[in-house]
Amino acid sequence: MQYNNLGKTDLRVSRLCLGCMTFGEPDRGKHAWTLPEESSRLIIKHAVEKGINFFDTANSYSDGSSEEILGRALKDFARRDEVVVATKVFHQVGDLPEGLSRAQILRSIDDSLQRLGMEYVDLLQIHRWDYNTPIEETLDALNEVVKSGKARYIGASSMHSEQFAQALALQDQHGWARFVTMQDHYNLINREEEQGMLPLCLQEGVAVIPWSPLARGRLTRPWGETTARLVSDEFGKTLYQQTEENDAKIAERVAAIAEDKGVSRAQVALAWVLSKPAIAAPIIGASREEQLDDLLGAVDLTLSDVEIAELETPYQPHPVVGFK
Repeated sequence: MQYNNLGKTDLRVSRLCLGCMTFGEPDRGKHAWTLPEESSRLIIKHAVEKGINFFDTANSYSDGSSEEILGRALKDFARRDEVVVATKVFHQVGDLPEGLSRAQILRSIDDSLQRLGMEYVDLLQIHRWDYNTPIEETLDALNEVVKSGKARYIGASSMHSEQFAQALALQDQHGWARFVTMQDHYNLINREEEQGMLPLCLQEGVAVIPWSPLARGRLTRPWGETTARLVSDEFGKTLYQQTEENDAKIAERVAAIAEDKGVSRAQVALAWVLSKPAIAAPIIGASREEQLDDLLGAVDLTLSDVEIAELETPYQPHPVVGFK
């Protein structure tokens, strides 16, 4: 495993971050495909053994079950100071309504810490932009969380680059804790973040930890082939259209390069994301140990300039999806 600093922080993280949306009791939350605790623990343990030290969850994943499972597993399989734990706030969880008001943020971090069984998280992220709460109130509350020691750093997730620039400017103006990461939607068939967000993050020294770097598995198998998760993933259906001709061409080129190099399609698609200068650690998901092992191979895979150009040439602009 390779490691780098998370932006300008002192957090040393693995080049791949294990996303924990896959982990959660299936009867809690919206996704029947999540892994129950016993199966989840095997993946988390394997990730730790393979050198992954960066784990991303959210208070809303499986209605808090993901945090509970992750916290218990890390307590058993790793030392707290050897792992970097990130969680999120925004979506509704139980009787905690959706939003980023001061009250919601302060309660959410306490609830998350209780579920994780930890005294602090390394990174607390806002899951989306809250149009119903003044951004100043949100940023002030996040600053309070950092000052209290309940989160070492704060980050943000999918939003317009203009919104992120506004938030960073306000943090600088008021001397509030600054966003150190951006978790955005970025992969070979959705590169809209290159227009504004990625240049902004490079300019501001913000680490990018993209979600869905494999387009929810669409870049890992023949184009149009479905899985049980794809069929039931209603949010995923809003992100990608299987009828996009140029996306299919990109997927075909991923397959061709993978065959030529004797590696998997997933490794090629992930290696492309890792090749971009703004990227600190793509967030990957895994439901089997062998699947995780395959993704780990992307860290040591180098694509040539010619191969990168072959992958990028068919791309056509897409509508912005994944956030309002």
